[in-house]
Amino acid sequence: MINKLLLTLLLTVPTFAAEPKIQNRDISTKDMKAQNKIISKLAAQELNSSLPQKIDKYTTLIKVRAQDTTIVYIFELNIAPKTDKAVQKEDHDRMKEAVTRGTCITSKKFLDADISLKYIYTSATTKKELFQFNINQKSCFKL
Repeated sequence: MINKLLLTLLLTVPTFAAEPKIQNRDISTKDMKAQNKIISKLAAQELNSSLPQKIDKYTTLIKVRAQDTTIVYIFELNIAPKTDKAVQKEDHDRMKEAVTRGTCITSKKFLDADISLKYIYTSATTKKELFQFNINQKSCFKL
């Protein structure tokens, strides 16, 4: 009896110990890009449903749209009494660094999936574009 039990155990252990077959599904670059376009579009639609949204004392997110595999955020800045030119000159570098750092932390999943983010800041008064920051996965390596 013990011999039969030992023999059964020896025959079944390799079966249970064997690694399961893992399905290997490589996604082509073309399919990945098509998927990312859909994700970008769906994310933009979802984000737009709660806009406009006040971010802080100066900033309001007014629109989000998809552009290929890029999610585009459009903000208005209430910069009065500063002029557009003064804000562009004085605040560009600080804003770019802050936006890039924040994006690399909060949107890592999008960036890792090769979905880029674009931030467009316009003047609430003149409606002119003040800044535009394009952030992709490589942007995070430069920090």
